Amino acid sequence: MAGFLLSCNTSRHFNRDSVDTQEIFGFEPADSVTMADTPWQELFTDTLLQKYIQEGLKNNPDLQIAVQRVAEAEAYFSQSKASLFPSVSANATGNYTRNSESIYPDGPREVNSYQLGAEASWEVDIWGKLRSSKRAAYADLLASDAGRKAVQTRLIANIANAYYNLVSLDAKLAITRQTVKNNKELVVTMKALKESGIVTGAAVVQTEAARYAAEVIIPDLNQQTRETENAMCILLGRTPGTIQRDSLLALPNKPMMRIGVPSQLLDNRPDVMQAEYNVMATYEMTNNARAYFYPSLTLTASTGFAATALDKLLDPTSFAANVVGGLAEPLFNKRANVTRLKVAKAQQAGALLTLRNTLLNAGQEVNNVLYSYQTSQQKIVLRQQQLDALKKSVSYTEQLLNYGSATYTEVLNAQQSLLSAQLNDINDRLQKLSAVISLYRALGGGWK
Repeated sequence: MAGFLLSCNTSRHFNRDSVDTQEIFGFEPADSVTMADTPWQELFTDTLLQKYIQEGLKNNPDLQIAVQRVAEAEAYFSQSKASLFPSVSANATGNYTRNSESIYPDGPREVNSYQLGAEASWEVDIWGKLRSSKRAAYADLLASDAGRKAVQTRLIANIANAYYNLVSLDAKLAITRQTVKNNKELVVTMKALKESGIVTGAAVVQTEAARYAAEVIIPDLNQQTRETENAMCILLGRTPGTIQRDSLLALPNKPMMRIGVPSQLLDNRPDVMQAEYNVMATYEMTNNARAYFYPSLTLTASTGFAATALDKLLDPTSFAANVVGGLAEPLFNKRANVTRLKVAKAQQAGALLTLRNTLLNAGQEVNNVLYSYQTSQQKIVLRQQQLDALKKSVSYTEQLLNYGSATYTEVLNAQQSLLSAQLNDINDRLQKLSAVISLYRALGGGWK
């Protein structure tokens, strides 16, 4: 009998070794060290940013919703564990019956009955149906917790990006205001040169127009700043308001751009972990569906007291007990069991495809972010050379203008090119910062 039971118990479980993570990144990493193992407090050492991240982790509505989903999954898991135990119920009944005289001519005409007892019912889990349900519920619990971690890593990255966006907007605003100030001084110089007959009135008007062209950027920057502050307040669970920040557009500690090996995504990146736990759950639900094809064994026991008079209900002679064992084999169930198994297999296949797709997307994100980081480094070096050349150009053209060896258009073009390059330089540095933050999130950093 034991051998028959083992041969029928065909439970199959998910094997992680079947997941192919080779070349997910598009190249072979150098070592297994990954920045995902770095706590966020060590990556973001700006005290203000740390305070905001702590506030977001405490008050962000999306993260609080994710925590409640974990609590919901915990409740279902507790219920699945309890299903392995017998169900017990107590009952107490009183019954009065008046019999028909035509049917019971010799009586009794009136009958009273009273019962007080308990009943227990237990389904013996021979084929692992209930155990599979419990393991599936546990996998769902782990998937919910991974979902919470995914929300947390995304929240930390979004807060950091919003913070550094504000810092970059402040830097752009300062550069633009300085450019407007320089243009005002240039207007004064042009007016003086006009009086000296070196330039015409057109030069003065063009210089004033260049000043306003730079100044009109300021309202747009202010609007972007306000919108970014409001967006960050939402992340922090606040009402709209101002955000205090530093003026340093850099990570205080130089981050180690280590990505580790692709298989580490299974242990570090929450959405990959969630997809893997979902696969585990579907495997267990497939095992559960198979078990419905086998006989179910149920044991039912009841005990208590029964009497026709209430004062004799607890008399020892009123005690009664009953034990029943039942074995039921499904023969025709309107294709319910067949459909259940087909649906479970389809969900299992779908979950495996989702895991594969999640890994592919993760590899793509890592590859894109690394390329963005490398590109930003190249741009920063080239941009610095451009800035050095443009600063000299502005200085030289202004001096030549005073001696009549350069035109006002050359001066204006040099200043406009310098402003554009300075703003783009901030964008380049922000791109580098964003790449570091995005890589940290893409590798699964932020929840440990």
